[in-house]
Amino acid sequence: MQISLAKASCQVAIKELKSWMTPQKVSTNITVFPSSAEIVPEPLGAALIISAWNYPFLLSMDPVIGAIAAGNVVVLKPSEVAPATSSLLARLIPQYLDNSAIRVVEGSVAETTSLLEQKWDKIFYTGSGKIGRIVMAAAAKHLTPVTLELGGKCPVIVDPTVDLEVTARRIIAGKWGCNNGQACISPDYIITLESFAPKLIDALKVTLEKFFGKDPFQSADLSRIVNFSHFARLTRLLDDPKVSDKVIYGGQRDEKRLIIAPTLLLDAPMDSLIMTEEIFGPLLPIITVQKMEEALEVVSSLPKPLAAYLFTKDKKFERQVVASISAGGMVVNDTAIHLANHHLPFGGVGESGMGAYHGKFSFETFSHKKAVLYRGFMGDLMVRYPPYTTRKQKIVRCLLTGDFLGLVYALIGWNS
Repeated sequence: MQISLAKASCQVAIKELKSWMTPQKVSTNITVFPSSAEIVPEPLGAALIISAWNYPFLLSMDPVIGAIAAGNVVVLKPSEVAPATSSLLARLIPQYLDNSAIRVVEGSVAETTSLLEQKWDKIFYTGSGKIGRIVMAAAAKHLTPVTLELGGKCPVIVDPTVDLEVTARRIIAGKWGCNNGQACISPDYIITLESFAPKLIDALKVTLEKFFGKDPFQSADLSRIVNFSHFARLTRLLDDPKVSDKVIYGGQRDEKRLIIAPTLLLDAPMDSLIMTEEIFGPLLPIITVQKMEEALEVVSSLPKPLAAYLFTKDKKFERQVVASISAGGMVVNDTAIHLANHHLPFGGVGESGMGAYHGKFSFETFSHKKAVLYRGFMGDLMVRYPPYTTRKQKIVRCLLTGDFLGLVYALIGWNS
């Protein structure tokens, strides 16, 4: 999947780059008449791209594609948490790409810290909010613009009008099919009606067993937790005394093999660790409410997520959710697939990040839109120049405000 999506990004950039690079003609106004104007995209310069471990190839190459398409030079810092991919990129990029324009720097905290101390024209970071704050603070020293692709708690709102089988499949595909929950757009928790929850839970259980078997540890389709540190973090969430009696499905763990079974929890308290931290793993709490409108209150009480998902056949409720929930992106009646549409910007809002990329948005992220106004030597209005008489001031005010009638009066010497 990672290679296919990166290949698709390359194909889109190659096909569309000429149109992306073409200056955009824009209108002018009477204030600057006669003139023409356009917006000219230009490279920002030297870009630092710090990528994440969960999709280490795609999250490295996708922003690199946008950066080089826009004409920048790039230093890529792959995640040390995915050392095999980092080593692969360090070996292959010099072989196949211009080494004078694209470099790979491997390493851990020390190397990343050293890179952040340098002056860049753009920093693009994918990862946690904690490190995102460090990146932004380092960028501020040089007034370097940043794009932060972070995460958050992505909600799934499910109302009783849905097709249960399809809904269960699509939630599971977005949660456990996407790297066993280790994805920034993975569903983090479900909100549904208390009266409808038993039906939804039964559908999820049946579909989970169908997809991963009665013993998920034997499934070849369930990703392992990336390392012992993240396994311990997820164990801490699951062992929180506030949720110890809330597990209704799964919960099995194998520390040696770094596997945690798909796990459902019912009505975990909002102040529990699992509901205050981004899960980034195979645990899925289900929160019940008495009215669907309460779901909007739950989502709004938490920081803005990178993605929000809604399952419903009720068009009125759909419009209400789309209008009232602020998120980086939103999908109705599915999960996660919006990232495959390069016509949509992919990025966060608030604590889930800033800036966006994919397709043309990647090109724009690594470009500066330069405003250019063209004039000849005709039409030189003397009202611009001293001495500034009362009449000149009136003409200038009318030009700036677009007061055409007042301009006529001022030119002929009448008082408006």
